[in-house]
Amino acid sequence: MSDSTKAVFSALDNAKTQLYHFKAIIIAGMGFFTDAYDLFCITAVTKLIGRLYYYDPITHKPGALPTHVNNAITGVALCGTLAGQLFFGWLGDKLGRKKVYGITLVTMVGCAIASGLSFGSSANSVIATLCFFRFWLGFGIGGDYPLSAVIMSEYANQKTRGGFIAAVFAMQGIGILFAGAVAMITSRIFLHAFPAPEFQINHVLSTQPQADYVWRFVLMFGAVPAALTYYWRQKMPETARYTALVKGDHKKAAADMAKVLENEIVVEESISKPNPTPNTTLYGLFSAEFMKRHGLHLLGTSTTWFLLDIAFYSLQLTQKDVYPASGLIRKASTMNAIEEMYLLSKAMVLIALAATVPGYWFTVFLIDKIGRFTIQLGGFLLMSVCMAILGVKYNEYRGHSCGSDPNSRYDFCNGKKTLFVVLYGLTLFFANFGPNTTTFIVPAELFPARFRSTCHGISAAAGKAGAIIAAFGLQSITHDVNKIRKAIIVLAVVNMLGFFFTFLIPETKGRSLEEISGEDKELGGQPPKIAQKEAIPESEMV
Repeated sequence: MSDSTKAVFSALDNAKTQLYHFKAIIIAGMGFFTDAYDLFCITAVTKLIGRLYYYDPITHKPGALPTHVNNAITGVALCGTLAGQLFFGWLGDKLGRKKVYGITLVTMVGCAIASGLSFGSSANSVIATLCFFRFWLGFGIGGDYPLSAVIMSEYANQKTRGGFIAAVFAMQGIGILFAGAVAMITSRIFLHAFPAPEFQINHVLSTQPQADYVWRFVLMFGAVPAALTYYWRQKMPETARYTALVKGDHKKAAADMAKVLENEIVVEESISKPNPTPNTTLYGLFSAEFMKRHGLHLLGTSTTWFLLDIAFYSLQLTQKDVYPASGLIRKASTMNAIEEMYLLSKAMVLIALAATVPGYWFTVFLIDKIGRFTIQLGGFLLMSVCMAILGVKYNEYRGHSCGSDPNSRYDFCNGKKTLFVVLYGLTLFFANFGPNTTTFIVPAELFPARFRSTCHGISAAAGKAGAIIAAFGLQSITHDVNKIRKAIIVLAVVNMLGFFFTFLIPETKGRSLEEISGEDKELGGQPPKIAQKEAIPESEMV
């Protein structure tokens, strides 16, 4: 490989943090913000959909989604995400990061709007169309995972690369927060405009007909941030590493880099010739040479992400069931339909502010200081400890059922609700200041440029397989107290397995992408001389 290519990579790795880096974080991060919003806003509206479409007067209870319907609504987007991660991850290595980036965004915008417009004359038809559009919404979301991570890793400098990729992923926390906030504000507005009695006072009038607009608006709002970033995504140049290492166009790579950095780079070729590229550099994905060099790495990134997402999505998707047990929400019969959604989304916002969002940003500020390996190990271990305590003490902390007390406004009484909420919050905190962030970062650093997006997609898809287990498995037992207790203990064991599989993954802190992937051994010749010209006008930058 030519000295000009090495000069491009050297300039990128040693570049000072500048405005473009922050622009790239925002552009990539807003896509991830949308991903999280679309995936987790469903938690805030499923109980409302149940009241609207599945009320049965014979039961004398508020309407609720049947278990299989609830699992389908929350899990179908994850199935689409898994497929999208594999497909767009592969496509990102074939066509380039930039070309595919716009496709995923258009898919998300269209399907978010379509999800809110789900139509039909019966409950089954509405749910069927909702699931159809959420599958394809998930498909677009899946593409954003590998592309956002890889683009940021290939733009970032060597010193702060981990923090930059973590900052993109931290937008997931902001997306979760906004999912709760939008649901809370929307439901509050409708609650003020259309007051209704509690369910125990009037079973029918407690569910406002206007509530059908509430959940639709919340789902459709996910199209807004994605649409706002489309223009800027199209303006982003292809990453110099992809152009040079995959396409072999070194001149264009230098030109594209000039759009990224504030100084144009001129390379003076050294007199010595590059060393010939050995045949081993031509190995393909899943070849014997690939498995020798990166097989354990891919196993490590895939298994840790798979195990992490079993626990993480179990916590996120069952919030609507956890909050009543923790005392954050009153029993359903003491609220009307929109009020229940308002209080549920309010609890989501509080937990996000107190535990979820801080965890992401602790990682952003510390990952390049203490490393990915340490954060991931510590996160898995502390998640396991918190969940083990919560599982063993579940009955004590939750309390006993208040069903026999007609005056009680909560489902459970005499529990240690503060300890319950603290342990639940700490588990989320150490998930995000831990493996939930690092499993996203490391696959974008470990693998060669020509496989980077594909391998990240494979790792992410393994994670979504774990999330699907959480969506279709754990949610099915949320009404059985004894099974919940056992499930939490099992999740603690799952986290410990993640702890041990982390040892398959090397530390990547402070090393160039080419050194980590082994591509630096393919570079021959003497170090190039680099000269810098005047800064490019801001109008020519993204």
